[in-house]
Amino acid sequence: MSPTQRALDPDQVRRFVAASLGPAPRVTECGPLAGGGFAAVWWVHLDDGRRVVLKVGPFPHVPLLRYELDMIGAEARYLRLVAARAPAVPVPPLLHHGSDPELGDWLLTGLLPGRTLWDLTQDGVDTDEIRAELGVALAALHRVTGEHYGYEGDRAGGDTWRAAYTAMVGDLLADAADWRVPLPLPAERIAELVGRHAAVLDAVRRPALLHFDGWAGNILATAGPDGRLRFTGLVDGERYLWGDPLMDLISPLLYRRVEDEPDDPLVRAYRAAAPFPWDAGVRRRLGLYRLYLYLLMTVEQPSRGITASDDPARAARLAELLGRELSDLDT
Repeated sequence: MSPTQRALDPDQVRRFVAASLGPAPRVTECGPLAGGGFAAVWWVHLDDGRRVVLKVGPFPHVPLLRYELDMIGAEARYLRLVAARAPAVPVPPLLHHGSDPELGDWLLTGLLPGRTLWDLTQDGVDTDEIRAELGVALAALHRVTGEHYGYEGDRAGGDTWRAAYTAMVGDLLADAADWRVPLPLPAERIAELVGRHAAVLDAVRRPALLHFDGWAGNILATAGPDGRLRFTGLVDGERYLWGDPLMDLISPLLYRRVEDEPDDPLVRAYRAAAPFPWDAGVRRRLGLYRLYLYLLMTVEQPSRGITASDDPARAARLAELLGRELSDLDT
């Protein structure tokens, strides 16, 4: 269990629900949901028939990475943004965002129907149609424009995408130093390589709303009346930021290279809704975004209680992927 995840019990869940909705309705059943690594997440059944999700953030004293500050509040803002400005994108309805000196920060949302794309894939289900629907949904999400680039609040951001991205990488490198995370190259060298290629980011002239965590575990689908699976949810929006829409294609093709798979159903559907070329600048930008994601996944390991000895395959894979992206930047 990650140190950022609080250990909840049913009595605590009832307390959070009461703090959100009042003394009624009452909790009839509840249990933990698996898959996340940051917050504690429980499904909850209420006696008025509703099915909801409780997400509780870390205690205030728990050390976090710089971009993780106020992540629960960030997800509340994301859900409000999508509901108001991209209603075609299926996200959980926000029922309550709470913050209390004793209880900490939490969210109560509706529970969307469906199974995760990850689970469906493990069962051998063909998910191509769902991935295509996700591509269309991402294009709709990206039509929402912000007022700045990067994260919100006191986290890394900027007036240009180049400035925001550079600051975001800088924060991860500072986190790596704080947590003594070994990297394939010294932090100064990584920053130099990013700076050498950062000019390609100036092609981004509009801060689009990005989910930036669209891996298969955050995509929901359920069977319709005709028995065909339909995309029903894009969940866990706490890592949202404003920037280049292409950055949102990285997580759905985790450990793969978007430019090598132009016929992937998600990529094909996305490009039909929001065309972009496969030129050298786009390829370089995609490489920079993979670098950021693999750097983040590497740096977050100790804060999640993950060590190379606990999961050597994960550590080796991330080292290889991150090293590959750094090598590409050094050519």
